[in-house]
Amino acid sequence: QVQLVESGGDLVQPGGSLTLSCAASGFTLKSHTIGWFRRAPGKEREGVSYIGSSDGRTDYADSVKGRFTVSRDIAKNTVYLQMNNLKPEDTAVYYCARVARWPTAIYGAWGQGTQVTVSS
Repeated sequence: QVQLVESGGDLVQPGGSLTLSCAASGFTLKSHTIGWFRRAPGKEREGVSYIGSSDGRTDYADSVKGRFTVSRDIAKNTVYLQMNNLKPEDTAVYYCARVARWPTAIYGAWGQGTQVTVSS
């Protein structure tokens, strides 16, 4: 059974850091590109970053470039999103998913996500 479970969200002050985890099961990370997405209150869900299946190539939305880093641990079958210099506008529910077409289509259903709140 394919499953992706997000964790690591928290309340953090502006300028702070946080690392999100995406634990995958039922498939291996080398078989799918994994994307991080977020949905802020009142806004559409947007693609934040992805890491490629075979070569681990990464890409980022302009709004997070230079602040966020996506990585993966093949042995743990887990993808991470390291977020630095967080801003209030980063407040959102963050999701990970298998990417069918970046950033508009995924395989399967959305998970529960993990809440990130950036506030003083």
